[in-house]
Amino acid sequence: MESARPPFDPSIWRVVGPHVLHGTGTGPLAGRTVAVKDLIEVEGFPVGAGVPAYLAEQQPAAASAPAVTALLDAGADVAGIAQTDEFAYSIAGRNAHYGTAPNAAVPGALPGGSSSGPAAAVALGQADIGLGTDTGGSIRVPASYQGIWGLRTTHGAVPVDGVLPLAPSYDTVGWLTRDAETLAAVARVGLANAPQHAGDIRFALLDTHSAGLPHELDKRFRHTVDAMIAAGFEVAEAVDPGDLAELAELYRITQAREAWLSHGEWIRSHPGALGADIQARFDAASLVTAAEAADARDAVAAFRARLDEQAEGRVLLLPAAASAAPRADAPTTDVEAVRAATMRLTCVAGLTGRPALSAPLMQLDGGPVGLSLIGARNTDVALVELAASVADALNGKAAA
Repeated sequence: MESARPPFDPSIWRVVGPHVLHGTGTGPLAGRTVAVKDLIEVEGFPVGAGVPAYLAEQQPAAASAPAVTALLDAGADVAGIAQTDEFAYSIAGRNAHYGTAPNAAVPGALPGGSSSGPAAAVALGQADIGLGTDTGGSIRVPASYQGIWGLRTTHGAVPVDGVLPLAPSYDTVGWLTRDAETLAAVARVGLANAPQHAGDIRFALLDTHSAGLPHELDKRFRHTVDAMIAAGFEVAEAVDPGDLAELAELYRITQAREAWLSHGEWIRSHPGALGADIQARFDAASLVTAAEAADARDAVAAFRARLDEQAEGRVLLLPAAASAAPRADAPTTDVEAVRAATMRLTCVAGLTGRPALSAPLMQLDGGPVGLSLIGARNTDVALVELAASVADALNGKAAA
């Protein structure tokens, strides 16, 4: 039976079905619908990257990206192509051309980006699976803001063929769902050809002191960890990553250099094509020199080796974002401040190439905040299953 067509909201969807592409109809994802981020090729449609001027110059894709075909082969259908922040260079979810997608958990708040369209579609029940990308937090942040599940996969574990790049050293493909069971099923499909090793069931806190978290969030995070311990999970002493602000700056420099190399030529030849906030970000990126980026990459490599030694296979715990979702009408300066604070948390997984999950396990007065679990590389499926066991234990404890 044909699924009902989701309502067309241009802030969520660029194209919507009933089904843009039909899957095989059989397999572990049969009956599920997918919202594909508008960075990922879908056969017969051009990629728009959240920028109308860019979309106008593109040709329809001759074939779907492997990340799409894996879901189709497992029985899912593509419900539509969902919006993204311009060139995915944001975690806010505001697009100057298509508007701000709604936040299903916090009306009037930002949805989080850059996988804003897929996240909103999933949170609103208009799709079962959001197929997105995460470079600096673009799956984890909208998952956190909207109280859904989101997985950034191990760097390189899911093919990025047919995915428009932003910063290839950090770009990953991942998924958003409303429940852990669906996310685990999708991860098994999408990572079927990736090496997977059993994750260590022990946890460790990531020392977030240098992140300067708001008191309410820090208190809620510590309470959640205490509840995990009470439920029988082992949580070791904190792993100290060093100054998170300095790490976020290393991430900014290396990402900016790659983002400019990916899109700078097009941006220079299309003045006025971007909204002011994204244009300003690319303008800053254009100033990062090759030498600065090289020095930063050396420092990143040293941090990666140091964290591997300190973590010793443990799953690291930290908040997925530095706050609940800001108001959609918040001043740009406030949104930028929230972005900077959140990047001090999200950069750790990007810098180390590790899988990271946002699980909807914390609630502040202003809305949900995800609990982030960062696993060892190539433990993605085990990480989702582990997070599901934590959710079951905490929800059972709450129910009791």
